[in-house]
This record gives sequence, structure tokens and C-alpha cells, in this order.
Amino acid sequence: MTHSPLPVLFVSHGSPMFALDPGQTGPALQRMGARLRERGDLRAVLVLSPHWMSRGIEVMTTPQPATWHDFGGFPEPLYRLQYPAPGAPELAQQVLELLQAAGLPAQADPERPFDHGAWVPLRFLLPAADLPVLQLSLPAQKGPRELYALGQALAGLREQGVLILATGSMTHNLREFMGGRPEQDAPAAPYVQEFARWVEARLLAQDSEQLFDYRRQAPHAVRAHPTDEHYLPLYFALGAAGWGQPGAAEPEYFNREVMYSYLAMDAIAFH
Repeated sequence: MTHSPLPVLFVSHGSPMFALDPGQTGPALQRMGARLRERGDLRAVLVLSPHWMSRGIEVMTTPQPATWHDFGGFPEPLYRLQYPAPGAPELAQQVLELLQAAGLPAQADPERPFDHGAWVPLRFLLPAADLPVLQLSLPAQKGPRELYALGQALAGLREQGVLILATGSMTHNLREFMGGRPEQDAPAAPYVQEFARWVEARLLAQDSEQLFDYRRQAPHAVRAHPTDEHYLPLYFALGAAGWGQPGAAEPEYFNREVMYSYLAMDAIAFH
């Protein structure tokens, strides 16, 4: 049976408490994960998370990565959660070679654990934790176009059974989130919806000119992302998916929940 390339996913991972309080987003990820497993060709996962930032590009080569609880001040049950997926050293070597060939030299990190930007969404998306998983770092001081090029360099992995998963958050103003302490199901702040739906409209229109210049073009961009490390993984996903290129498929939004008023949990599949 011939399969089309695997989709590329951008998933908002929100607060670490998402692991215990899944809202509507957890079930949405579970349904998407079930669809991916039904294909029969999924063999590994490559994750880019904003919780691993580095000066250059680094690739996890750890054979059995630990589950890192890289946060503080949360309820004790959260620290007992594990995601015991194996690493993917052979695939990591292939990733390093692909990046080198694209003029994007990278270094191996043989000790890197899974940060919560990876394991929290994966516990919903692929709960069996039986597939090899590796992470790619988010290079600091790089912008949308550089992240797009990084995704482009690895796009071919989709045809080899590798799910490319970019995680972050469609909106991420922690000062407002921590200051207000709203309930998980509190109404969304208007600016959160305005920003998220502007992004959706640009994605559906394949409007790369505005989307790459989102900092100036999008409504409330700086308020939605005082720092943009949680938003930039979207561009990595776009590059891996070939978004904006002739013949690109329309993105599939499979979640639009807003948690705690300020965290847009948009999840998007790029086919």
C-alpha cells in the first residue's frame, strides 16, 4: 500500500498542567494520534520544542531519554508522570547529515532528556510511548525564515515514516496568565482570539508575505508573544510541510481551544 507523506503537526502545549487537565485539547490530540497510527507507516517522531533553545542547532542522540520535569511549583502528581519512549540514535545521525547537506551544521547531544514541550503533548498524541522519539533544538536568535528553512531541510523524513511535530503555543503571555490565575475554562481574552484567527486566515490563504512579517502585521502580536520562542516552531512546521509552495494543501485545524483565558491551544495538521 502506498502512503502519502505523513502530515506535519503544530501543537500548542500550553501550561504543564495540561498533562493533568486535558480540557478539549487532550482528546483532540488523542484522535489525531489514532488517525496517524491507523496509517500503518508511522515509525518515529521528531520534535522541535521551545523548551530546548541553543546557540546553534543540536540533535538529541540519547538512546533512552529521561522524562524531564523542567518546571516548578506545580502539584506533586505532575512530577510522577513519565513518557518512557526510546530515543532514535540512528535517525538522529540521519538528521545531522541532512542538516549538514543543507548548510545547517548541527551538533549531537547524547544526554538530552525529553522536556515538557515534547512529552506533555506526546502523552496524549501517542500514549503508548512505544515509538522512537528524538528532539531538535530551537536555535536562538533565529526568525521565521530561518525556522522555515530548518523545516525544509528535514521535509523528506515525512516519506520515511517520521512524524515531524512542532510544539509551542499559539499565544503565550505568561505575565497575564500568571497574574490573573484564571480558571482553565475562563472565557478567552479578545486579543487572544483576534491574534489566533488572524494567523489561521493567513495560513488558509497561503499568505507567506504577511505571516513571515507577523510581528508587524498581526493584531496584538507583541502582546500575544512578548518573546516569540513559543510561536516560532510554527514556521519549522510550515517549512517541513512545504506550506506556501505551489500545490500545498489547506491546513487542517483540529483544535482551537483557549485555556486559562490567555493560552490559545491551536493544533494544526499540514498534509
